[in-house]
Amino acid sequence: MAGSFGSKLRRWRHHRRFSQLQLAAAAQVSQRHLSYLETGRATPSREMVLHLATMLEVPLRSRNEMLVAAGYAPAYTETRLEEPAMGQIRRVLDFMMDAHEPYPAVVIDRRWNVVASNQAATQLLAHLIDPAAAAVGPGPNLARLTFHPQGLRTVTVNWEVTAGAALARLERETVDRAEDGELTELLEEVLGYPDVAQLRREPSLPKAADLLLPIHYRTGAFEARLFSTLVTIGAAYDVTLEELRLETFFPVDADSDEALRLLAGS
Repeated sequence: MAGSFGSKLRRWRHHRRFSQLQLAAAAQVSQRHLSYLETGRATPSREMVLHLATMLEVPLRSRNEMLVAAGYAPAYTETRLEEPAMGQIRRVLDFMMDAHEPYPAVVIDRRWNVVASNQAATQLLAHLIDPAAAAVGPGPNLARLTFHPQGLRTVTVNWEVTAGAALARLERETVDRAEDGELTELLEEVLGYPDVAQLRREPSLPKAADLLLPIHYRTGAFEARLFSTLVTIGAAYDVTLEELRLETFFPVDADSDEALRLLAGS
């Protein structure tokens, strides 16, 4: 996103709810110098850009944008997952997904695109909806699959509850990546789908007795209740790696376990 370094720094400071004094104290710089950086009266060093971005927990993609705005080259690479340099990462992700069989597992990027999946996930998706449906588009996207009227909502018994939780997660991620235009566009797209915007106005909060938020699928003779977990790659210093997430799905009960195993065996 275009903008001066000072304006980017100010937006991230406001986003993280720091006053100038609080950020100056945390970064161990003077408030006057910080004010000069925000107004453009002072030019930051490369080290200062990275230092302030670290204090504000700015995502790597946006740290690169701050560096470019300050007149420096990006510090963090963005390596496509299919490139040879990512071979070891792909092997680890494939190992984790294969080990999760017969339960579904997918790797998604920051825009919720499915960039890899195990056989159980592929089988489950094909069983639940037509792969040629408009919700799938040119490549599976979990947000579109969840919210699109031709997507998983047609087979999700508790769609309002699970979709509400997914929408809250997407909104949190959009806020956390305040300058990510593509993620903002994805949120705006799904909010334009029928009945999605009202999920904001009618939140369904979990009760104290709820341990899990199950996703209840039912189509024909198939029925399963699942819950998911998200795993990120720790200490990532590549933009792609920082933005990848492994989402694994587990059966909530014995009947769902059996349903997934039968589906895998078929």
